[in-house]
Amino acid sequence: MEKPENLILVIFGASGDLTKRKLIPALMDLYTQNLLPDNFGVLGVSRTKYSDEGFRDLMIESIKKFGYGSESTEEEVNKFGDHLYYQAIDTSNPEDYKHIKNRLAELDQSITKSGNYIFYLSTPPSLYNIIPAYLAQQKLNKGETGWRRLIIEKPFGYNLDSAIDLNKQILEYFDEDQLYRIDHYLGKETVQNLLVTRFSNGIYEPLWNRNFIDHVEITSAEDLGVGNRGGYYENSGALRDMLQNHLLQMVGLVAMEPPSSLDSRAIRNETLKVFQSFRPMAEDVIKSVAIRGQYVASKVRGEMIQGYREEKGVDPNSKTETYAALKFYIDNWRWGGVPFYIRTGKRLPTKVTEIVIHFKQTPHYLFSKKNGDEACNQLIIRIQPDEGILLKFGMKLPGAGFDVQNVNMDFHYSDLSDVKLPSAYERLLLDAMLGDSTLYARGDAVEEAWKFIAPIQNVWENDRSVKVFGYPAGTWGPEPADELIENANWRYPCKNLADDGKYCEL
Repeated sequence: MEKPENLILVIFGASGDLTKRKLIPALMDLYTQNLLPDNFGVLGVSRTKYSDEGFRDLMIESIKKFGYGSESTEEEVNKFGDHLYYQAIDTSNPEDYKHIKNRLAELDQSITKSGNYIFYLSTPPSLYNIIPAYLAQQKLNKGETGWRRLIIEKPFGYNLDSAIDLNKQILEYFDEDQLYRIDHYLGKETVQNLLVTRFSNGIYEPLWNRNFIDHVEITSAEDLGVGNRGGYYENSGALRDMLQNHLLQMVGLVAMEPPSSLDSRAIRNETLKVFQSFRPMAEDVIKSVAIRGQYVASKVRGEMIQGYREEKGVDPNSKTETYAALKFYIDNWRWGGVPFYIRTGKRLPTKVTEIVIHFKQTPHYLFSKKNGDEACNQLIIRIQPDEGILLKFGMKLPGAGFDVQNVNMDFHYSDLSDVKLPSAYERLLLDAMLGDSTLYARGDAVEEAWKFIAPIQNVWENDRSVKVFGYPAGTWGPEPADELIENANWRYPCKNLADDGKYCEL
């Protein structure tokens, strides 16, 4: 693979969890594969007081604890640690950014001699408009030599108005082609493989439309609760945390038209057109097409699991949704009349993210009286875990008669024993270094996604008659969500684990 130019990566929030668990281990894996520049530096920035050596020791410990299973030796880890530096500042004080400017000049002169800087905002969203402004005051947003890029973690805004405001504020200091709004789901290998599955195989693309597809289903399930993140989650919820960004981005790749090229602008133009084609939701129908739920206490495999309202930092009367399911349409020539169903939730039976393409039944089903969804072909694209692709089709059972059973034709990335499956952050960090923004969200697409979600947010926040359905931890969510799909069922990769599968109204 192509190696990036010499550069310095500046990580704001370097003492935080994301840096320790994801960013530094991902950089270590890139280093082991010889995919980082020949000369590079990583400058950690946060309020906590560390020396360069203290920061290196902390990050080396994180690599050993959270590394992705790379074959790095002790010597390689220590050599990588030599590229790590640290600068303590008060990120809210504009004067402190002089220290960053001076440190970068020093490191650039001694290490890279390129003037190429990437600034990664692994910070609370409240700093997303502050840090770019203070960098610009020190003329670090644009340079006479080299390039400057800014990576921003989600959430990019909390609603449509805040997303528009944030875009305007950041664009005062950085151009759109300098901005990389990261969505780590787009860095997953199977999500990227959607483009290859669709556009390199003559057997799929002719069928990828309203004439042959009955409905599309996307699920992102987690088996864990909110844990110690109750305070954060109270101000987020499943709609903002997962559905607005991760799931809609996957919808964009599933539904997009073939791009004119693999250029990032061409691909992102097509996903934007999908978002612009979402059928607007009238507020009077939202009750029937958008279901929200919240996990309640339940016994799972003999262990009592507490409900969301009993979690640390959660309001005992909270209406925050830990489950969201949505039915909607894309009004264009390819998808007219095809319903899309997306759902996400915490404390479900398993951790799984997958896309399911449900093809239409044959016009006249000859062989059995099975339920409609059992008689249909399905293409299942598993994002995580056990990444791969599975095609379901009917085969005759041996013996007399025509008894038909669904069988699977599947491929798993784990079958490729000699190929390493990169982590999402590994791929996305390398892309940002190479200047490839294909798998990053563009500002206009972010705004369109918020525009689509806005009516749901408004109804859920202001209409007291909209119910929050309780679902026992360890089940597949509230039963009313099952009613979204007409004449079929959600795909359940595994059964309910809770002893009591009944839902309630909170």
